[in-house]
Amino acid sequence: MVKPTLLAYPRPPIGRGPQRIGSSAIRDLLAIAQRAEVISLAGGLPDPDTFPTDAIARATAELLAGDPASVLQYGPTDGCDALREVVAASAGADPAGVLVTSGSQQALDLVARTVLDPGDVAVVADPAYVGALQALRGSGAELAPIPSDEHGLRVDLLADALHAGLRPKLVHVVATFDNPTGATLDPRRRVALAELAEEFGFWIVDDDPYGAIRWRGTAPTPLRTLTDRTIALGSTSKVLCPGLRVGWAIAPPELETALAIVKQSADLHTSALSQQIAARLLGDRQAMGEQLDRLRRTYRARAEALGRALERHLPGTLAFTPPAGGMFLWCRLADHVRPEATTTELLGEALDAGVAFVPGAAFAAGPGGHDRHLRLSFATGAPAELDEAARRLATVLR
Repeated sequence: MVKPTLLAYPRPPIGRGPQRIGSSAIRDLLAIAQRAEVISLAGGLPDPDTFPTDAIARATAELLAGDPASVLQYGPTDGCDALREVVAASAGADPAGVLVTSGSQQALDLVARTVLDPGDVAVVADPAYVGALQALRGSGAELAPIPSDEHGLRVDLLADALHAGLRPKLVHVVATFDNPTGATLDPRRRVALAELAEEFGFWIVDDDPYGAIRWRGTAPTPLRTLTDRTIALGSTSKVLCPGLRVGWAIAPPELETALAIVKQSADLHTSALSQQIAARLLGDRQAMGEQLDRLRRTYRARAEALGRALERHLPGTLAFTPPAGGMFLWCRLADHVRPEATTTELLGEALDAGVAFVPGAAFAAGPGGHDRHLRLSFATGAPAELDEAARRLATVLR
């Protein structure tokens, strides 16, 4: 008997999702910047010395000693009641509108998948948070970049585009201490953006991982208090630690229900143990106040140290606005500095000199743009290390 010939079919092709999303240039860069000889100003990583490890260890031990089954078992998709209530109380919101997620990046992804259909339009500030670009592209949305400046999204330009026919389903902003620019959306622009959302019927996604890390000035009115068309995203990653992977979305309850359905298909629920740890730490007002004070002192000192170092080693070379909070400096090369080169092209020289940054092009929401900008993070460097990083950067940019 002759065996039938088996046809050798190739492996099934990979779908278009990865191409649509694109790899994060920052994540790719971090792998290179981990070399021991490189001082990295590239990552937006919080300083591990600020992690409340003792409090996390105590909370974990108490939870496992008290009722281990409840924190090691499956849990509700929406999140545990204790954490939802703590988050709602801090925001003046209804706990029924709080969805707990595996970090705020998942919250952003769920919002994109719930609100947007392929071909829908999503507005992003330009330059934009890389994670927002990935999540929104992953949903199949068409991105409409609107320029931003030192006062945040140019809401006047958004209004012009809306009156000219642009019809977005959502507008994404990091309204307080933007990533990458560090800008805070001006109070008048906040009111104008809320009014546009009411008039043209789009959602505002207010992505807020950095708002609590303010060391100067007064916090402006949250967007969610100006219109019920706002979806506010938050996280423990910058105020406690990223490893808990706890974030949330605050939305109208009917939208929260839809978000929870989409989350069911992703991971069923966020870690019950992480949620209960976060609920204990966030709910301890005195301890949390001390934690935030420590973060503000630490990051303010480092932001000022990096600013002084840049002025000392690179006078007249980089233009930047001293931050009032957050974790970043957004810098522009002066016109006379290496005028033939983009910051992407200069990155290789910088790595050879032992310092890393993120080129501005990584944050471009459209083709091209920000080729003379770079983002520097001061969060993980001691003042002496930041000074040395600026000295190394000067050898490249002079």
